[in-house]
Amino acid sequence: MNTLKREMANELVEMSKAYPVVTLLGPRQSGKTTLSRTLFPDKLYVTLEDIDERHFAESDPKGFLARFSEGAIFDEIQRMPALLSYIQGIVDKTDKKGLFILTGSHQLALHESVSQSLAGRTAILKLLPFTINEVTDITQQFSLDEYIYHGMYPRIFKDNLNPTKFYRDYVQTYLERDVRQMINVKDVLLFQQFLKLCAGRTGQIFNSHHLSNELGISYHTVTHWLSILEASFVIFRLQPYFENFGKRIIKSPKIYFTDVGLAAYLLDINTVEQVSRDPLRGSLVENLVVSEFIKNRLNQGFEPSFYFYRDSNQHEIDLLFKEGNNLIPIEIKASQTFHPQFLKGLEYFKALAKDRCKQGILIYNGDKEQRINDFLIYNFKHVSRAILTNY
Repeated sequence: MNTLKREMANELVEMSKAYPVVTLLGPRQSGKTTLSRTLFPDKLYVTLEDIDERHFAESDPKGFLARFSEGAIFDEIQRMPALLSYIQGIVDKTDKKGLFILTGSHQLALHESVSQSLAGRTAILKLLPFTINEVTDITQQFSLDEYIYHGMYPRIFKDNLNPTKFYRDYVQTYLERDVRQMINVKDVLLFQQFLKLCAGRTGQIFNSHHLSNELGISYHTVTHWLSILEASFVIFRLQPYFENFGKRIIKSPKIYFTDVGLAAYLLDINTVEQVSRDPLRGSLVENLVVSEFIKNRLNQGFEPSFYFYRDSNQHEIDLLFKEGNNLIPIEIKASQTFHPQFLKGLEYFKALAKDRCKQGILIYNGDKEQRINDFLIYNFKHVSRAILTNY
């Protein structure tokens, strides 16, 4: 594996020059530790997963932090949120930029503590698994189905792992340990079934009542489990665009997996060939591309600002990017062959939004990239190019 510069590297360095603390959030195994230690090699590193270090921090936080007068990288800081108030005292006294780099894999616990202790003192960035560009930098070009099967977790490529075995271990070690601890799941098989049913709904309007009936658990339990999966970066919800263009619109979110390879694994896809035959292939393609757009925005330090649009007449836009008053509709197709009807949804939305929509984007699996009237057509590997062109 070649040395890889993550696309977030520049943003992380710049934020360390502007803030005394940078908090880097993301799912386990997304590369937070590697990126932090690579960019800040002179900083001491401590993981709060280490029982001895955590015990020291709990019993004597001032003594623990006294070892790091030049700052440090604290990994999995959500294990010791009480440290944040002491870190606040240190940075307020020194007023030194880039003193601490904090990483964490659970949004809810950290966001609450950070907002209380480090408001105005820390930049918050989110590092998700590899983008397609990052994968391409370190390995051969993959087909669309190969990207879906492999997913984007760095260790798969770094250690040349079998994706099915990686995701099996990932589910057992991280999801079942971390997530189950947070929600105190007593029935492991029921939680596994919940994960699989979520994977079967990727890219679809999510109805918690339907899922609660299917599993025989309460609506409250479904919404709670879903919020924990989201806080742990396992899934994300894409909200509908609410503005009324004179149409009744859908108001429930869609769900996607942060990593499409995990969704494929939970659907019992164990080979690349199975991807091509799976009835949910179109949804997995959509998951891959939507997450690619979101990762590209996060790597630049921006909030994603993506939505979807669907009205009561089933007119739908897969992805809608809002920038100020401007709206950019994005359609996603799994086909290798371009068909003019692929643009019909974009044309409909452009007519609906009028001056607020000056152009749209079509992402598909074909190689021919072109502009047709106000619509730009890109191969799925070139999401970053579409972003640069339009944003």
